[in-house]
Amino acid sequence: MKSIKSAIALGFLIGLFSCGTQQDKKKFVKKQLDKPNIIILLADDLGYGELGSYGQKVIKTPFLDGIAKKGMRFTDFYAGTSVCSPSRAVLMTGKHTGHLSIRGNKGAINGTWDRVPLQKEELTIGEVLQDAGYQTAMIGKWHLGVPEDTSTWAKGRGFDYAVQEQWGEDKNGKEIDERVHWVNNNQDSIFYNYNNYKCLDEFRTNFALDYLEKKSEKKPFFLYMSYRTPHAHEFFLSKNNLYADKTEEWPEIERRHAARITMLDEQIKRLFDKLEERGELENTLILISSDNGPTAENHHDYKFFNSSGDLRGYKRDVYEGGVRVPLIAYWKNKIKEGSTTDFQAAFYDIMPTLADVAKTKAPDHVDGISFLPHLLGKEQKQKHEFLYWEIQEGPSVKGFRQAIRMGNWKAVRYGDNYHTELYNLSKDLYETTDVSKENPELVAKANAILKRESNVNPHFPFSGGVFKK
Repeated sequence: MKSIKSAIALGFLIGLFSCGTQQDKKKFVKKQLDKPNIIILLADDLGYGELGSYGQKVIKTPFLDGIAKKGMRFTDFYAGTSVCSPSRAVLMTGKHTGHLSIRGNKGAINGTWDRVPLQKEELTIGEVLQDAGYQTAMIGKWHLGVPEDTSTWAKGRGFDYAVQEQWGEDKNGKEIDERVHWVNNNQDSIFYNYNNYKCLDEFRTNFALDYLEKKSEKKPFFLYMSYRTPHAHEFFLSKNNLYADKTEEWPEIERRHAARITMLDEQIKRLFDKLEERGELENTLILISSDNGPTAENHHDYKFFNSSGDLRGYKRDVYEGGVRVPLIAYWKNKIKEGSTTDFQAAFYDIMPTLADVAKTKAPDHVDGISFLPHLLGKEQKQKHEFLYWEIQEGPSVKGFRQAIRMGNWKAVRYGDNYHTELYNLSKDLYETTDVSKENPELVAKANAILKRESNVNPHFPFSGGVFKK
């Protein structure tokens, strides 16, 4: 009987591969992978209130709103901190900013205020998933290396395939054009000509679609898709006619801002469509988020579209508007459709969560916890006592900022104020009323955490905390 069953099974496989279409064969192979594919889709400066599923009333994001209805929408999720480089370092390493080598976009290095690269001992998600048998790719904004040392670029930090922009001066002192996209550390480079594309993220999504077609069918993949929307650099601004009917009503900078977000929605749809076409969508966990709160750069008014969703602050602030960001988690038939959660988590939880998904161990240095049980609707035993953020913007004390969230209490400390503010988010989500005087014990607890969690870092002069004038 056993031999008959084996023969029937063998006959089924032979029939499948001899009579089925090439697409059927691809689908069959995908289902044999014992680990799911993983994708992170990261927007650049997308505010908490800039998606329809998070309350946006004007800017159209129909596809992402639809995905939110098919997956899990987090209401209390946080970036690594409130500016690009350190926030992305938190995402990649699972360490919070108080323990990282990178605390701001720049730091004190070689006698100047310049970019600080991620240290080699700070393992990235790419490196962890490579060791777990994944093929890995990063496309877009890396922002964790220095231009003169390609070993600090994505290709050298755990990604088999990397397409990234770079800026600054190369090892010969020549200024790098950030429109040039370097493929696998200068083995090839492609110039982004914005006259040939609807937007920069269309250009980048083309690389992702090509990668999906050419990658190995025998191993699961991890794709880190790092978009540039809606970051406010002038030559990344949309030049199409989206929202053309608003040209008299809206300033041109705002029309373009809205257009870029809608076009990001379109590019993410292209990626989902490709996954579905290839039969890979069902076996892929997808996380969609932003690196920090909304931008107020290049004359864009972050209040024009209520980009912070009424939360206080924006990019570079450690109030809620600077650090609270959207997170949409999608995993077909795994994550409950249409679910919304107020589970508190942050970027540094993504490393251990993905390690859990990949059935491997996260590095010992991580500060995060795996929230995979919560995603799957199971009991979430691990929870945070607090969430922590730190940022150093510029070399002065004014640029040093810290914050923690302890349950529904939020403590905020701006270095030049020498004072710890305290807010009760359950009653005061918009952080309007400082109640530190009424709660000295909570302030003392917060200060102890703020002092303890900020390790001294030679590149950031106020690391360790600012508690005296």
